[in-house]
Amino acid sequence: MTAHLSRRSLLGLVGAGAGAYLLSGCSDDASDDPDAPQTINWWHIQNTEPMLPVWAAVAQEYQSAHSNVKIEIQPLENEAFKAKLTTATQAGSPPDLFQSWGGGVLKQQVDAGLVKDLTETIAPWKDGLLPLSLEPYTVDGKIYGVPFDIGMVGFWYNKDLFAKAQIAAPPATWAELLDVVRKLKAAGITPVALAGKDKWPAHFYWAYLSMRIGGLGALQQAAKDKNFETPDFVAAGERFKELIDLQPFQKGFLGAEYGSPDGQAATMGNGGAALELMGQWAPSVQASSSTSKKGLGDKLGFFPFPAVDGGKGSATEVFGGGNGFAVGKDAPPATMDFLKTLLSVDVQRRSTKTGAVLPTVKEATDAIADPNAKVVAQTLAAATGFQLYLDQAYPPAVGQQVNDSVAALVAGSKSPAQILKDITQVAKTQ
Repeated sequence: MTAHLSRRSLLGLVGAGAGAYLLSGCSDDASDDPDAPQTINWWHIQNTEPMLPVWAAVAQEYQSAHSNVKIEIQPLENEAFKAKLTTATQAGSPPDLFQSWGGGVLKQQVDAGLVKDLTETIAPWKDGLLPLSLEPYTVDGKIYGVPFDIGMVGFWYNKDLFAKAQIAAPPATWAELLDVVRKLKAAGITPVALAGKDKWPAHFYWAYLSMRIGGLGALQQAAKDKNFETPDFVAAGERFKELIDLQPFQKGFLGAEYGSPDGQAATMGNGGAALELMGQWAPSVQASSSTSKKGLGDKLGFFPFPAVDGGKGSATEVFGGGNGFAVGKDAPPATMDFLKTLLSVDVQRRSTKTGAVLPTVKEATDAIADPNAKVVAQTLAAATGFQLYLDQAYPPAVGQQVNDSVAALVAGSKSPAQILKDITQVAKTQ
């Protein structure tokens, strides 16, 4: 499984959700008869507006058209989902349909025989998908998941706060970004919102800096060699520490979650910080988490992660991933048909119109209306390389250690060199 997706042409995508309650574990519907009574247990992480009701409506519509099928939906917050899925998979009882980002986590599920091979199932309609969007879900040449979105991480910024600090244009280099942070602080503005408690948002910084300094090849080589103790990774930590030392984050950031009422997205959506480094779903979560439920609107802008002077990586290489679904080993037959419905042009267009999704279905890209979403899609289209989130690209234990170690760097409890020793130590056990 390669963590690196080379892409010359790609038009982006993002999140989704639904509502109801849980029927835990795998399905008891063992029959292969498509007309037999069936229950699909569906877990996903789109647990807020605007996608939560969209997924719920699609499930209800499917049930209405298929009287023998019942869909039990459990929307979960990101971290809660990961924990619950780990428990279910360790017990050998995955849900029938569940959120997946592909990469190393999916490969581990494949190796354990927990998910269905979807290669033949989706063959009749997979050509309607953006081809490279399937790469994170492809293991040893076979497809084990289907993406409903793929996008990238970049900086979202408050145009009004930039203007107040007399910042004329987004920074193009890391040094310029640090200057932007200094100007914002001088103007009495909190520069950066960060969910320190959740850890994964902080890993975006270290991963992107590693890409910019070492290039995509460094990330691949480190995974292959099981060794992160190299000068490029040390330098990435040191560059990140330059930002950390400026104390740019909001008050209480170490205890902040991403999507909570006082978390990272809400801080941005309420105008409490000028910047956040986040994926393409950021505007919708900012809005749903904000007091007004509207977010920043046209005050919000987007720019790609800046270049690092002297780095081997290109500024046109992007970091991110998508959201998709895998199918549990004991899922009833209707699960695959319902998955096809979720990836239909109609549902993808409906999802895209919420502003929370950049579609993977080619025919649905005409529904992208938001100017920022178009910028993200255009940036992806021009990308010369793609790196999947490290906490998904690498084996789960390594990905978790990356998150834990970067969190320790942010908290000031470990140095750039120390975190690499810890990550390498875990990598060597995999």
